[in-house]
Amino acid sequence: MENAGDDDKVPAYSWYVLVVLVVVYIFNFIDRQIVSILAVDIQRDLGLNDSQLGFLGGAAFATFYALFGVPLGRLADNWRRIRLLTIGLSLWSAMTAFSGLAKNFATLSLARMGVGVGEATASPTAYSLISDYFPARKRATALAIYSSGIYLGGGVSLLIGASISKAWDDAFPGGGPAGLVGWQAAFLAVGIPGLLLAGWVATLREPAREPDPSSDRAHPLRAFFVDLSTLLPPFTLIHAGRRGVGALGTNILVGLAMALVAWVMIGLTGNLPQWASIAFGYYAVFSWATTLRVRDPATFKLIWGTPAFITTALGYGLVSLAAYALSFWAAPFAEVVLKLPKAQLAFILGANGAIAGFLGVIIGGWMSDRLRTRIPAGRILVIMFGVVGPILPIWIGYTTDSAVVFYVMNFFAGMFGATALGAAAATTQDLVLPRMRGTATAAFFLATTLVGLALGPYMVGQISQTSGSMRIGVLSLIAVAPIAMLLLFHAYRTVPAAAASVHERAREAMGEATRPA
Repeated sequence: MENAGDDDKVPAYSWYVLVVLVVVYIFNFIDRQIVSILAVDIQRDLGLNDSQLGFLGGAAFATFYALFGVPLGRLADNWRRIRLLTIGLSLWSAMTAFSGLAKNFATLSLARMGVGVGEATASPTAYSLISDYFPARKRATALAIYSSGIYLGGGVSLLIGASISKAWDDAFPGGGPAGLVGWQAAFLAVGIPGLLLAGWVATLREPAREPDPSSDRAHPLRAFFVDLSTLLPPFTLIHAGRRGVGALGTNILVGLAMALVAWVMIGLTGNLPQWASIAFGYYAVFSWATTLRVRDPATFKLIWGTPAFITTALGYGLVSLAAYALSFWAAPFAEVVLKLPKAQLAFILGANGAIAGFLGVIIGGWMSDRLRTRIPAGRILVIMFGVVGPILPIWIGYTTDSAVVFYVMNFFAGMFGATALGAAAATTQDLVLPRMRGTATAAFFLATTLVGLALGPYMVGQISQTSGSMRIGVLSLIAVAPIAMLLLFHAYRTVPAAAASVHERAREAMGEATRPA
């Protein structure tokens, strides 16, 4: 058996797999975040406003990442995870390269949506693999090491994007082959190597899993398409109709409510793609969750029926809202407001982000594992620090006119915010059964993407555009901290009992499902 079990010694091969997964995650975030350093050039060439930029950096990717993460998370629970990750890596790398061929807002948006679909395979497969290869007592540390790829990739993306874009534009001032300009060449240059990395991933060994007769492993691909249909209209209505007239009526009412909210927000902001994506995403999540309640009551109970899971995920989702917004807008802010040269800010912010994020996520994971041995909900304290720690650095960094102070405060904001990720991820993994880890990861990332990534970059862009001040746009992020703390306080109180009763509550859910009406 390949997994590490609960033995004291973690096999060397487990660490080797973790290294490969970190490399994959670095590529994942290079492809995801490179749009930040290229944003000003893209905006100039395609004639975009700040809210459209926020959409490209947020909801265009996040909605499809989150929604496809749901059936892909379930597929990771039931299919060969190495094969799934290989396919996903190939897809998102190809779509990143395709971003380099975009000629307008629509084609670039479609390419970023494709990147989101491919990248949705990464964390459900990786979290599940790591949870099998590492024992529970080292899981937060291992997940934190994996998560360092976020910050390494995000930092490297700034360096690579600025360097390639400048070199290309210097060599071809009027556009190179096929009329491609620097930002397009950068997308091509980072997308193509991912196809080679997919070959390395394919050589990894699939760890054995504990038998579970209630899983869908006999027909995993069929189950995947069924899961996918629970998210996509009009199939959502068909699934609801099968559960009865009441379920169908509720589904329609929720869909209409989401459409109404989108209509109001589109009227207020003028941004159709952003709010149409958000409304579709939230409606699809509701449809999936209500179908999951019937198809897999135990999984529904331990995820959607567990307040500790929901408040942990949403609390961290608000941490990620600020983190994603800062990672996207820091470079444009430095270039537009502080008038710093692109080459300088790319190097310093890139190194800043990589080092700060790496230190923060590793220290946070280590601290959360130590605290968990002393306090049952100790990991939640680390997530809380990830909320309050960045507030002062954000305030100082985005009100100063000093480049040095701006860079230093960005370092501390990034490091303090990064401490929360390993703790949040490990907490949600502890609240489900092993067979549910991929689905739990997908649900966790619904919060980090449909709340954090879909709203964070857009919120800053919209407020910046409305107020005429990018400073005000960034500083608005501080307002989410009280909401996050309320959610995490509830999680702190409820996580210990929820973690201790996982098996009992799963059995109860299955018993209720099989009980005659």
